[in-house]
Amino acid sequence: MQIPRGHKAALGTEYAFVGVRSCRRGFFLPVRVLSRLFRRRFLEELEKLHHAGQLQFFGEHVGLADAGTFGRWLVPLRSCEWVVYAKRPFAGPEAVLAYLSRYTHRVAISNRRLISMDENGVAFRWKDYRAKGRTRHKTMTLAPDEFMRRFLLHVLPRGFHRIRHYGLLANAGQRENLAKVRALLNVPQPEPADDEVAVAPAPTFVCRCCGAAMRVVEIVMRHRPIRAPP
Repeated sequence: MQIPRGHKAALGTEYAFVGVRSCRRGFFLPVRVLSRLFRRRFLEELEKLHHAGQLQFFGEHVGLADAGTFGRWLVPLRSCEWVVYAKRPFAGPEAVLAYLSRYTHRVAISNRRLISMDENGVAFRWKDYRAKGRTRHKTMTLAPDEFMRRFLLHVLPRGFHRIRHYGLLANAGQRENLAKVRALLNVPQPEPADDEVAVAPAPTFVCRCCGAAMRVVEIVMRHRPIRAPP
């Protein structure tokens, strides 16, 4: 099932202030009440999208395009318990950046978690969040092809970018936008770089094999931005 882009955020952003009332110390939100409210609102939005013809179904789910079939498919979802995770907000912008950086500037597995690689496969450490205490940290061994398959699941498809910049600092119009902002705010342009930096000598590239200085023969300009490594 495919949900239109503009409706994904709407399904989960109407419940940020549910349960704001005085309560006992250490209690944040009534999670059970919040989960049932989220279940009802989520299913209502799905029905609206289905009636508007904005849901697309593929493969074995093509039959859900029928209104009656889709309604019967939703019946068991109204009675089962939904799990809604709620916790206090981050402690300021610094905490948000620290949280996001763990997902945007790290690879699927770090080298320190790798234990060995031999004919038996690749052994590495992993954390079982369902366990408590010392048993949380465990060791797993996978065949090389299975290890590579799981690792490549974290590689972005071709054409996708891990981080995109929007607004005033977007790469497409960053210089023009900043100049317009400075003009509107009547802020002087930044001082040019020092003359020492402008006339700095060109760096000398040394060959790693023989140690001799390398001479620049040609500079090839890139025609399109290079995608960041996954």
